[in-house]
Parts: sequence; C-alpha cells; structure tokens
Amino acid sequence: MLSSEDIMAIEEFTKALDWQATHAEENNAPCTARVIRALAKVRESDTATGRRIAGWEGLTLKDAMPLRMAGGLHHLLLSGQDERLARVYSGQITDQSQIDALVCELVETYDHLLLPWLDGPPQTNEAGRAASIMGGILWLAQRIAPRFELFELGASAGVLTMLERYRFQLGATEVGPVNSPMQIAPEWRGAGSPPAPPRDFEIVSVRGCDVAPIDLSDPASALRLKSYVWPDAPGRMARIDAAIELANANAPDLVRQDAGDFVAEFLSDPQSEGRTRAMFHSIMWQYMPADTQDAITDAMEKAGAKASPERPLAWISLETDPATFRHELKVRYWDGATGSGEEVLLSHAHPHGAWVEWSGG
Repeated sequence: MLSSEDIMAIEEFTKALDWQATHAEENNAPCTARVIRALAKVRESDTATGRRIAGWEGLTLKDAMPLRMAGGLHHLLLSGQDERLARVYSGQITDQSQIDALVCELVETYDHLLLPWLDGPPQTNEAGRAASIMGGILWLAQRIAPRFELFELGASAGVLTMLERYRFQLGATEVGPVNSPMQIAPEWRGAGSPPAPPRDFEIVSVRGCDVAPIDLSDPASALRLKSYVWPDAPGRMARIDAAIELANANAPDLVRQDAGDFVAEFLSDPQSEGRTRAMFHSIMWQYMPADTQDAITDAMEKAGAKASPERPLAWISLETDPATFRHELKVRYWDGATGSGEEVLLSHAHPHGAWVEWSGG
C-alpha cells in the first residue's frame, strides 16, 4: 500500500510532467510533448534511469528533469544510435500508448547511456532570445553611451555571446551584418519597435562565462547542444547550425568560471570612458544558488552607485516570471544622472524567440 509520502511524490511528478508537456505543446512542439509524457511509464520501469526518476527529489521547473531526459532521447536519434523516434518527432506516430512503449524500450536498451543525462540541467542556448537582448541594448543606446562592453552570465556554448554578428529585424528596426548566417526576425507585437541604433552605436566586445562551457567547434559537444533543441522546431535547429558555423569561423570569447567571480572580476577591471559596461543573461538566473544571485546583485548595485555619464553600467535580463511563466525583458541602468538602477520592463517574449511583444518601458 502506498504511503501518503509516496502518493504526494507521484502527484508532484505528474503535475510537473504535465506542466512541461503542456508547455511544449503550447510552443508548437507536440511531438516532444508526447515523448515527455512517456516518462510517466519510464518512471515505473525496472531500469536505473526509471529508478532515478522515481526517486527524484524536488521535481520543479528549476530542475527541468523532463527536459534532461528529452535531450538524451533526442541524442539517440541525432547520433545515429537509434532512429525509431524519428517517426514520433515527424508526427507519423501520435498514439500516446505506442510512444510510451517505444520510449520504455529505448530506456531499457540504452539505460547506461541515458542515465548520465539526468546529471545536469539542459543547456538550451537559444539564439532566438537574442532578439530581446538586442532590443534592450538598443533601448539603452538612446539613453547612455552607445558603445558597449557586454558580459554574459551562463553563456553555455556562447550562442548569445556572438550576438554582435547576427542580423536582426526587430519590427521596423534593423541592425547587424546583412549577410550574417544568423538572421533573427521574430514576429513583432506590441507598441512600436526598439529605437534605431544611433550613428555611433557599437558593440565593442562581448565576453561570456559558464561553469561548464560547451565548445561548438567540437562535433560531439555541438551535437549534445543540438540534442536539447526540440526536434519538431525546425527554425531552432537551423539557428543552432548557424551558430555552429559562426563559432567555427571565430569562437565566442568564453571562460570557465563561476558567475559571481566573473562579475566581480569584470567590474574590477578599468572601464574606458565613453563606454557602457552591460551585463546580460537569459533563462539562467533560476539555476544559480540564492547566495550567488545576492552577491551579483550586490556587486552590480555597488558598482552602479559609482557609475557616471562617462562610464555607465547596465543590467539586461530575459528571465521567466515564476508567477506567470512569461519570459520578461527587464533593464536597469546607472549613470549618476538619469538612471539610478530602477527596473524597467521592456517586453515579454516567446520562450524560444518566435515572437516578442514590445512595450518599450
């Protein structure tokens, strides 16, 4: 007989799994949603992977455990180890009971390969999110020094660390190299567009950090990153391929470092006059320990108190509101004059950048 604790754990698991599957469905990935729902049967299987899922503690949005497994299963197909999921991802098989059985078979066959995918959160380095970040940069460029030294937290493979090489169509505003292999043109909604870049606008440098950066020039690492992309989202796969092309031509500037140490080190370096130093991050803040979040906030606010019109400081974040699950673009800036660190909500966006709804603060 199940104890009340066991029943509560099952209810937690079911709720979390349903939320993640529904989230995939609502973002045009119904095939991925079916694979995620099949994990309910995997949980009951006599496999090491199933037992670990069954004993999972704290199954929350923060853990993203269903997406860890979805990445491992997708990797079986991308690596050529097993192609049976191709018919699921293409929508040829839609019956949930058939998919449940197939996913369980795959877990039984590749138990030793799939188990390690549960060790860490997915690294969903999505180039489409750069639309929001660039919108924030252009908004800032109208208010403070338009030459930017950018630093990114949780950069993963550095896909967004290369945003100065992307071409953007943000409503009526265009910016970036016309012939870039990365063309970012989300559906633009809301009131107006980000302001056009001023004549002296320039992204001088971009540097990123991650505790476990991925090298896109390494085929195995690149394939792992692609595994986390939902296979029924062809636009996302194309963007990953474009990022790999750019990284092979000129690798993003990444360091393996804790985000708190990275921020402290970056802020301690001398800042050139006439340049804005700006920190940005996307869908990673939730994965950091609370003490690291507090340390970074404290460091930015202390540095902001010393900012001046000649040496401004800014903070651009695209993160999930835990109450609404909306991906919100928020900006803070300090310049010792018009900006004293107040948070401004500029837009909210599709999780993978398919659309942006601009409010412009």
